Amino acid sequence: MTPDHAAQGSDRDPIAFELFRNALFSIADEMALTIHRTTYSAVLKDNMDYSTAFCDAAGRLVAQGLTLPSHLGSIPEALAAVMRRYGDDMHEGDVFALNDPFEGGMHLPDIFVFKPIFVDGARMAIAATICHHTDVGGRVAGSNASDSTEIYQEGLRIPPLRIITRGVPDPVFFGILERNVRVPAMVMGDLRAQLAACTIAERAFAELVGRFGAAATTAYMNEVLDYAERLTRAAIADLPDGEWSFEDFMDDDGVEVGKPIPLRVRVTKQGQGITVDWTGSAPQVKGAINSTFSFTRSASYCAIRSVLPTGIPNNEGYFRAIEVIAPPGTITHAVLPAAVAARGLTGFRMVDTLFGALAQMLPDRVGAAGDGGNTGVSIGGYDAQRKPYIYVDFTCGAWGGRPWADGLDGNSHMFANMACPSIEVVEAEQPIEVLCYEFVPDRAGAGQFRGGVPFAREYRMLEDEGVLQVRSDRRVFPPFALAGGSPGAASRNYLLRNGTWQDLPSKFCIPFLKGDVFRHELAGGGGWGDPAARDPAALARDIRNGLLSPEAAARDYKVSP
Repeated sequence: MTPDHAAQGSDRDPIAFELFRNALFSIADEMALTIHRTTYSAVLKDNMDYSTAFCDAAGRLVAQGLTLPSHLGSIPEALAAVMRRYGDDMHEGDVFALNDPFEGGMHLPDIFVFKPIFVDGARMAIAATICHHTDVGGRVAGSNASDSTEIYQEGLRIPPLRIITRGVPDPVFFGILERNVRVPAMVMGDLRAQLAACTIAERAFAELVGRFGAAATTAYMNEVLDYAERLTRAAIADLPDGEWSFEDFMDDDGVEVGKPIPLRVRVTKQGQGITVDWTGSAPQVKGAINSTFSFTRSASYCAIRSVLPTGIPNNEGYFRAIEVIAPPGTITHAVLPAAVAARGLTGFRMVDTLFGALAQMLPDRVGAAGDGGNTGVSIGGYDAQRKPYIYVDFTCGAWGGRPWADGLDGNSHMFANMACPSIEVVEAEQPIEVLCYEFVPDRAGAGQFRGGVPFAREYRMLEDEGVLQVRSDRRVFPPFALAGGSPGAASRNYLLRNGTWQDLPSKFCIPFLKGDVFRHELAGGGGWGDPAARDPAALARDIRNGLLSPEAAARDYKVSP
């Protein structure tokens, strides 16, 4: 039986289907590796703030590469914006791009690139990439300041545009982009990395069609979506029916300092479906931590995904079983002219808020809150020759304690799946000296399973002057604990200037002068379970490793120092 014939029958060959599914997902992974190998900026090659995906001809997300869950729900909405504008006006060799948060995007540094893939003159698939670019203009280097108050301050807005027509680049688009960013060589190089990944996908897909045939390929892509939906609904059916709510607070928006921002979620599970409702969360705020609806959906999909079996494919079939509600005009669904550059922070906090509700539903599967990350640190300016420099780092690394194990130490939040840049690379490429990168003892929330131990980083400025922009949280409202554990310690920001340490708020944008030292301490993960039930051997190990002092052990665990 030929692959085409097998795919058209009601009982498709399960072995052929599994081979196809893995081959298709490997294309998305190869796209991710292509970006990693060819990109210019540290935020991509070191932080790995990018994602790749493979969509069918209708724009449905069929496969996502091993990249960021935070982008999982955003690609379909971005591609839908392109499809609405261009419809069937897509041709072989065309490439489209956008970053407008109010027409498919999330925030301006995240530029989507889509390439339709044609076989024998018919559109069969679309390659998708999204990369966080080091700079897209705006008032602050890095284009992600948390104290911007409207989208027009944040950089260049790109609506859905055709940037390459039948293989010919649009000089107007590339010229405008190049003239509106501070580091054009880096931005244009990263954009070329996205184009290269799409070309790799195009070639690999042609080989896949040659192997399976066009009809079978289309049928199998539909089946991959249906397969994911079946697995998701079956897994959800095994969960208890009911309704659970949780509330947490962000410190503030960086503009109205000291004004807490509520995040409220209600999870309703009935039969084979789940509804995640963010009604009751704060109205959109003045600062730039507002989230787009696509990003809110990504946060919701990520949290739900974490309590389901691992074998479910990450695609739109999974999304079908989950309804996400977020009223327009709120911090979870911003509308014009909201500033959104620092929306990443809100996404992480939404995931943890949803964990608070899911912990009531599944107390044996969900851990306490993590550090509330990621913290964004941007340092930018010009050297003596007026050459621009921009350092962008997204830092997170302390999970909450879990019902079966301690919180992870030094591991990225699951919503990010990112890495911290190498100190050696930072010092080689930027006018910055990293003085320390170390765990901070006595900061993890106590529990039968303690929270993750946070780390600190110190940066010394070597240029005469620059701008330091920081977006962090969990300064006022520390990571929550579960099942009788203790909350994690709050985050901290300090500035050393002229020999004096100054305490800074969680969000700020200030001049950074030669010799200044900035220190950021992540919040510690919340603890899970009664600290009195902690294994004495685990306590001894933490003391031996310098993660817990004897004095803190006596205070938090009631043991002799």
